[in-house]
Amino acid sequence: MSDLVKIKRALVSVFSKEGLETLGQTLHEHGVTILSTGGTANALRNAGVPVTDVSEVTKFPEMMGGRVKSLHPAIHAGLLAVRSDESHMQQLQDQGFEPIDLVVSNLYPFEQTVASGKTFAECIEMIDIGGPTMVRSAAKNCASVTVVTSPSQYAALLAELKASGGCVSSKTRQQFARDAFRSTAKYDAAVTAYFSAQTDGPAVTFREYEQALPLKYGVNPHQKPAACHAVQGGEMPFDVVNGAPGYTNLMDALNAWQLVRELEQATGLVAAASFKHVSPAGAAIAEPLSDELKEIYDVAGRDLSPLAIAYIRARNADPLSSYGDFAALSGVVDVCTAELIKREVSDGVIALGFEPAALEILKSKKEGKYIVLQGKPDFKPPSDEFKEVYGVGLSQKRNDACISKELLAKVVTKESLPDSAARDLIIATITAKYTQSNSVCFAVDGQVVGVGAGQQNRVDCVKLAGRKVSVWHARLSPKVRNLAFKPSVKRQERVNARVAYIGGSMTDNERTHWEQLFESVPEALTEKDLQDWNSKLSGVSLSSDAFFPFRDNIDQATKFGTKYIAQPGGSIQDQDVIAACDEYGIAMCFTGLRVFHH
Repeated sequence: MSDLVKIKRALVSVFSKEGLETLGQTLHEHGVTILSTGGTANALRNAGVPVTDVSEVTKFPEMMGGRVKSLHPAIHAGLLAVRSDESHMQQLQDQGFEPIDLVVSNLYPFEQTVASGKTFAECIEMIDIGGPTMVRSAAKNCASVTVVTSPSQYAALLAELKASGGCVSSKTRQQFARDAFRSTAKYDAAVTAYFSAQTDGPAVTFREYEQALPLKYGVNPHQKPAACHAVQGGEMPFDVVNGAPGYTNLMDALNAWQLVRELEQATGLVAAASFKHVSPAGAAIAEPLSDELKEIYDVAGRDLSPLAIAYIRARNADPLSSYGDFAALSGVVDVCTAELIKREVSDGVIALGFEPAALEILKSKKEGKYIVLQGKPDFKPPSDEFKEVYGVGLSQKRNDACISKELLAKVVTKESLPDSAARDLIIATITAKYTQSNSVCFAVDGQVVGVGAGQQNRVDCVKLAGRKVSVWHARLSPKVRNLAFKPSVKRQERVNARVAYIGGSMTDNERTHWEQLFESVPEALTEKDLQDWNSKLSGVSLSSDAFFPFRDNIDQATKFGTKYIAQPGGSIQDQDVIAACDEYGIAMCFTGLRVFHH
């Protein structure tokens, strides 16, 4: 390809007149002869720009109400002639045609017309014929012709004309040609999808992805290549501030960001979440911490901002699972919160924003490789979602169900729900909405305290999440709080050792290594100790992503201080489940909303 091509003759025919006046005036200043049609020609003349009507070039008037204007050899020969081919140029001369060096064309707004509810006949009139034909001709001959298909490209074109003496480089021509073919492909896809919807054949859906980030690999190292894409050429819901996120990092970040945004919208308080392998280990809002919680969360004596409180609650719901997590914060990260994040083993964080000093703290983690993403609060995702599995595309409406206090209005038991329980049920339900199903979630005091994720039966979800509740509560017991660690034992080792102490199922070798962490061997924590301590736990809320099929779920839940339950309802065993709740004095509401997540 020749590098610079002088723009001598341009064809400008656009539906959107945005930026047209400046474009036309600048082309005229560069001595470009402008060909145009219909409303575009009138707009340019009104701006004082000389214009030659296409009909003067083709020697044919516009026909059929504008349906036939530029479909003529005088136009397309001028666009398609290969400048380096002597026979092409001789044929142009023999026919009295001239080369066209630039096409500026944006197409009729077909998708907007369909979206507005117009009739079939009205939509058909918005199918552009001449525009895409000119665009494709010019793009095919990008060796010599520049094609511009969006007002957003005008500034770059005019800047290059100014810098290059009225010329355009081959690099720019190729980039614009790429964008042109992308534009016509998207346009044809929209028309095809419309006709598919209007006829008896199967519906056809086209979806455009633009690579935004290359990824090192996919879920596993052998899954290459991998990339992150923006949907339909739209923006991403976040900016990468630091580090290089991986596939699973982004799955965690995108789900966690939605969760904390919804928690803040539902409660009015800043929120945090800790994610591992696309399920939350913890989530919380900025409810004040008791002195006991400050002690076991290792923040006693610290001045904590509301965001720091939410974060430390979320991280400490299940600190064993949160090791190596991805954190999400609904607010702007301050220094206080950044310092707490820095001390944890974590892959990354997504937040609304970062104070400059806080950002520097985070960027220093992992030798500068810590992943920092800034979420965009105004991002609006497409209403439908697509997923491919084994060569099959699945689509569904995005789960945009709003979890609020109104969802808890249908109380089906004798006991009622206090406001504090409603808050915790909202937290638990939103958390379940972003947890791999089947799932249940326990919450108390403004934070999640146990998540049971990805189990094939619901009662195992309750048992799994309940075990995490028991461990969380047992960390508050005197025996656990008074463990005498050696000064050299690191904080995460202490967390792991406390959990092992509570679990009590160590092998002999494991116990030998565990005992070496302490100044003296701790007194055994018996099953009775745990039962006595956990019997003091009460006021816990439980939410389920789907209905409880049998009362055994309620029986098991009572072991973990459960007093309030939210579930969709709809089981044939609903009355047995309600009766079980009444037996135990549990208040339960039916939300009527299932929140499976896969």
